[in-house]
Amino acid sequence: MRAFLGHLAAFPGDTWQERWEASGHDEGRPVGDTAGDNRPLRMKLNCATGQAFALRLVRPTLLGFRCNRFFHYSPWFRSVAQDPLLEEFCRRADQLPMSQARRTRTKFDVCCALTVFGIDLKDLTPEALLHYAVESRKHELAGEKSSFAGTLAWPILHEMGHFPASAPRSLRGAVTRGQVSVEEAVDRHQLHNGEMRDLLVEYIRRRSANLDYSTLRRLTNLLVRTFWKQIEKINPGQKDLKLSEETFTQWKEWLMVLPDGKPRLDVDGPLMAVRALYLDLQSWAAAEPERWAKWVAPCPIRDADLRWFQVRRRRLQERMANRTRDRQPLLPILSQYVNDRWHRLRTLLDAALMVENGEEFTAEGITWLRVSTKDQRHNRPPVRAVNRATGELVHVSRDEGYAFWQWAIVETLRLAGLRAEELIELTHLRVRQYQRPNGEVVALLVVTPSKSDRERIIPMSAELFHVIAQVIRRHRNEHGTVPVCVRYDSHERTWSEPLPYLFQNFHGGTQRGMANITVWRLIGRACDELALTHPQFKDIRFAPHDFRRLFATELVNNGLPIHIGAALLGHLDIRTTRGYVAVFDEDVISNYHQFLSRRRAERPKAEYRDPTPEEWTDFQEHFDKRRIELGSCGRPYGTPCAHEHACFSELAIATLALGKPLAAGSSPGKDAAMRYANTDPELMDLVRRFVTPGRRYMRLGGSSLRLSGPERDTFMRELVQAAGEITPAELGILFEGGWRERKTASWLVAVAGRTEFRSRIGELLLASGGPYRGAFCIALATFGTSADADLVCRYLDRYLPQPDLVWDQTEVLSTLLHLDAVLGTERAAPYLAAGGLWQQWAEATPNTVRDPREYQQVVDQLCSFASECAELFARRETRH
Repeated sequence: MRAFLGHLAAFPGDTWQERWEASGHDEGRPVGDTAGDNRPLRMKLNCATGQAFALRLVRPTLLGFRCNRFFHYSPWFRSVAQDPLLEEFCRRADQLPMSQARRTRTKFDVCCALTVFGIDLKDLTPEALLHYAVESRKHELAGEKSSFAGTLAWPILHEMGHFPASAPRSLRGAVTRGQVSVEEAVDRHQLHNGEMRDLLVEYIRRRSANLDYSTLRRLTNLLVRTFWKQIEKINPGQKDLKLSEETFTQWKEWLMVLPDGKPRLDVDGPLMAVRALYLDLQSWAAAEPERWAKWVAPCPIRDADLRWFQVRRRRLQERMANRTRDRQPLLPILSQYVNDRWHRLRTLLDAALMVENGEEFTAEGITWLRVSTKDQRHNRPPVRAVNRATGELVHVSRDEGYAFWQWAIVETLRLAGLRAEELIELTHLRVRQYQRPNGEVVALLVVTPSKSDRERIIPMSAELFHVIAQVIRRHRNEHGTVPVCVRYDSHERTWSEPLPYLFQNFHGGTQRGMANITVWRLIGRACDELALTHPQFKDIRFAPHDFRRLFATELVNNGLPIHIGAALLGHLDIRTTRGYVAVFDEDVISNYHQFLSRRRAERPKAEYRDPTPEEWTDFQEHFDKRRIELGSCGRPYGTPCAHEHACFSELAIATLALGKPLAAGSSPGKDAAMRYANTDPELMDLVRRFVTPGRRYMRLGGSSLRLSGPERDTFMRELVQAAGEITPAELGILFEGGWRERKTASWLVAVAGRTEFRSRIGELLLASGGPYRGAFCIALATFGTSADADLVCRYLDRYLPQPDLVWDQTEVLSTLLHLDAVLGTERAAPYLAAGGLWQQWAEATPNTVRDPREYQQVVDQLCSFASECAELFARRETRH
């Protein structure tokens, strides 16, 4: 403390607070930096700074507080404050079903906010805590860029009654902006014509009476951004809705193409919205001419502009029907998968809960070992187990939770035909029963409408009732009842009243109704997992609405009258239900055969006879000749064969990828024992199977980080599949090939966790200082043991003293930094020290040096990618 006060005494001011403000530490400069390289003094200054804050000797800004690191600030602050209200808050925080780290962070957030604001807990308002959360996010002090500080503290303070009842129940509710007014929605597009702005505001406000908020937002975007904003760009002098032919033609041409150059698929939406604007103004002007007559103008959108509207609608219905036909045979596979997966994990969890940590147990004939978690002080510690045969670590309780909600969502959508919004709006209050006159009790599900204003009742089948009962039982087992919570409607941007939602999860320290995106993600995850073992799921994903279409198709095709199906689906117009129903070829064929059978029964049997052998042979030869004329490659009639010619550039690339030897001296580190694919049939076969498909060898490494979405998922699945198919002997052959083969083999080893190849990879790493050592490093970093760090150090000791070799030294040293972070060691420190081998090598190669600390981020990302693939590989091996 003397050193800290002595440091502040050097700055001007009459009080310690004035000296602190004059010191400049509030701008984010840690007090410990004044100690320089004196580590003991730095630690003492840091400790004294925290104690000074806790004693309220000085009051820092948020940035001035958080730039200093305190490991025990909350106990210091509480011991000085002696605040019963703060102690009650900490007691409740300690009861959260979270890890010790999350509970400690919750208490730290409140103590930090009280210190920065210079207040006691009784004076902490929702506005103050919200300001603290927003500022922490602004300065990236809450972990991730999109995270807010105090997310767990807010609901505790609300439950204590410290915050008023009118305050949101969670921090998410406080930071969510909610609905915006029509004026705000229009003004964000910054129209230049003030009169047109006022007209559009008044028109949209009048239309809003009959529209929900999401539809209103779309109408505003179509009329303001898509229509009038572009009209102002085309003709800045346009003052009213009387558009010239030239202006409107230019707007239509702009409308047909998206900003990214792709054709716009939804052309009818903007045209119909603009046409409705003109026709509504004409209609309203007849009733209120003084208000609307000045804006009446001829509608520029003619019938010819919409002549293809019905055609496009039919094409859309055809695509939806084809989508339903594609998914109908896959639905039983998906249903069986989610059911089996949940029951398997449920059995494993029940068995694991019967033993203590460190004890073995058996589930379905497999021996497991229950292991402890990293934080045993967790109030609800997760259950983990290791497969004794494979060494696979399974997060049993977490995976069982995912599997249960996957099963519940898929089965409820499949058996009830609900919309996604209706699913997440189901509450315990919507489960009813009805007693028929004969005494039979029928379970009913009352569905809250999401698109119409009518409730509908669905009689629950035994299967559906089982699913709903399992959901209710799960809530009662965990909470004693179905918890009452709120739900955020992302379409309407509003928070619901507290209700006992059936589909809810724990988020941000509180129970909250499940979000729409969560439903999509859980279904998509099940499809991705199935794609690893079922090729038919490779390019197929189920959307929540697909289950509704399949439900309607099954009802009607099995004989249920379509008007009853419309009532079950909540359709006000029977034509909507007809559009949901897909007619299958089998239905057409079977009904047509029934028609033929009835017709044949009415005709003389003599007209029907079996063909003679000569007639049947002539019939077959006719089609054989036709097949020869059209070709046998399956191409459409009149098109050239796709197999007659091959692109020369593709052949050249394939030849290069097949490991053709380079000219002497063209690449450093040549290996005389290297095998070449163009002269080695065995290696060439492996290259074609594992190295060149999809140019895998080029996409492994940094290129993989640029992949996203379906492309990334497909690449990962194919890489995992290759890692599972290749044998150890085949990997050994690839390691004898060129850099492409060795690079691919290293990644396959990393994905499959084949640590038996560690010594081989170490030999190749140490054998040459040439390029393309990065794949070896990623494999060693993925293994993540001290033995791997030893190999990396041996490489650096050998090649850093050789400045003429400038290939991959940065990547190798970055790998060592990654291993230090994983293992908790500091083996890279001697190399990076002043005057160390790295500085010597860097000074000798100034034009090729990259900072290994910065490049470590790339290594971390590559290892994370490899770890994701390894997890997919582990799940694949478990299923097999």
